[in-house]
Amino acid sequence: MNDYRILVVDDEEDLCEILKFNLEMEGYTVDTAYSAEEALKLDITQYNLLLLDVMMGEISGFKMARMLKANKDTAEIPIIFITAKDTENDTITGFNLGADDYISKPFSLREVIMRVKAVLRRTAGVQIKEEEQLQYKGLVINIPQKKVTIDGEETSLTKKEFEILLLLLQNQGRVFSREDILAKVWNDEVYVLDRTIDVNITRLRKKIGSYGKYIVTRLGYGYCFECE
Repeated sequence: MNDYRILVVDDEEDLCEILKFNLEMEGYTVDTAYSAEEALKLDITQYNLLLLDVMMGEISGFKMARMLKANKDTAEIPIIFITAKDTENDTITGFNLGADDYISKPFSLREVIMRVKAVLRRTAGVQIKEEEQLQYKGLVINIPQKKVTIDGEETSLTKKEFEILLLLLQNQGRVFSREDILAKVWNDEVYVLDRTIDVNITRLRKKIGSYGKYIVTRLGYGYCFECE
C-alpha cells in the first residue's frame, strides 16, 4: 500500500467504480464523486491527484479545474483530465488550465494506471518540498538542513533528539509509546532501553525552552506534542 489519495470525478457512475477498483488494486486510496458540485463539497486538499471528466452538469471539469487552480490551497494538486472531448483545442485548453495529463475516452485501464504513476512521480518532489519546514509558533524545524530554531535562535540537538522532535511535531496530538519511538527513531539498533527515551525527552524539553511544555507525558501510554 502507498499513501497517495486520488479523487475520481465523472458523471458515469460505472466508470468511476471501474477506475476506483483498478486504482485501489494498485494500492491507492480512491474516492469518487459523480459531479463537480459533489466533489467541491469534499476537502480537496487531502488528495494527491484528481481525475476529472470534462463534460459534467453545470460545472464542467474545465471550470472545476479553473476554480481549484485559483485557490492557493488546491493550486498545486495535479489534475488528469479523462474525457471524450479529444480535439486538439480541447487538449490545449486542458493543459492551459494547468492539467498534468489529458487522456481521451475510450482508454486502456493499463494506460490510465501508468499515466497516474507517472504524474505522481513527477509531482512527488513538489509535495515533499512543501513539507521541508515544520513550524509551531516560534519553533521551526528545517528538515533538509536538520536544524531547529527557537524564536529565531538555532538550538543544538543530537541526531536522536532531532528525530524525536520531528516525529512528535509531524504527528501533533498523537501519542507514541516508548516502543513506538524506539522502533521509529532507533530502528534496528540493539540494547536500547526504554529509559533511553525518557532521558532524551528530558534533554529535548530543556533544549527547546518554553516549547518543552508541549511535549506531554501520557502516563502509561507515552509522549505526544500537544498544541494549545
